[in-house]
Amino acid sequence: MREPEILDAELLKRFPLPYHPDDGDKEGRGRLLVVAGSRELPGAAVLAGMGALRAGAGKLQIATAAGIAVQVGVAVPESRVIGLEETEAGCIAESEIDRLLEWAGAAQAMLLGCGLQHGAPLDTLLDRLLASGLDLPLILDAAVLGSLAERAEALKHWSGPSILLPHAGEMARLIGCERKDVAADPLSAARRAAETYGTVTLCKGEYSHVVAPDGHAFRFRGGGVGLATSGSGDALAGIVGGLAARGADPLTAALWGVYLHGEAGRALASEVGRIGFLARELLDRIPALMER
Repeated sequence: MREPEILDAELLKRFPLPYHPDDGDKEGRGRLLVVAGSRELPGAAVLAGMGALRAGAGKLQIATAAGIAVQVGVAVPESRVIGLEETEAGCIAESEIDRLLEWAGAAQAMLLGCGLQHGAPLDTLLDRLLASGLDLPLILDAAVLGSLAERAEALKHWSGPSILLPHAGEMARLIGCERKDVAADPLSAARRAAETYGTVTLCKGEYSHVVAPDGHAFRFRGGGVGLATSGSGDALAGIVGGLAARGADPLTAALWGVYLHGEAGRALASEVGRIGFLARELLDRIPALMER
């Protein structure tokens, strides 16, 4: 199998983002449903939502725990926030799944996982979603990745495209190996996951690898150690989700998301310092990087 291509600005010319004319409106840039956040991790929903808007999504809907819905809405006033009842353990209540699927049916893309809590209700939500017959891009991250190993065939037969965004530990659970094995050969791990789940897959790290289901791979030298910080993955997931909502195909959304996130980190490392900048600071850099 051929070596991965280098992901840089020159390569991205082959993967143009959807064009939106000056006389277009927000409907033309798509609606993203972000299912994220919990009482313990409300910021994940905020960062993912802001990432989507900075990537150009026209409309943002955030479905999150009812107990934090007002705070999330204040933090992201550009969004519509849907408060969902939750269990004692902080999971989305099963009684909310039908309503959530209705919202998903009206979206152009759906991001699921950032800041959610593991548990049987999350497994049930994933089962219902994958069996729903909906046809839209799914971006899966964080907690939901721990529920996928037993649902590989269901995801492979999902009507729409999908993108997985694991770090090394999550990748190990996805393909049933040790974290050290993923760290030793992240490209092989990403290729295995992409084939197993039939999805565009990212394996995050010092060198991030993006792999299509057919094994076509791309490698990006990360934006530096400063990106290894709380909330950075949520910001990346939001960027990828926003690009998908705009109409970018899964591979294009993943490649641009990784590049924009990494280049924002590189710029902050130069201006602020190698470590110590915040995940939220990445997001203001995204529009100018896209234009450039």
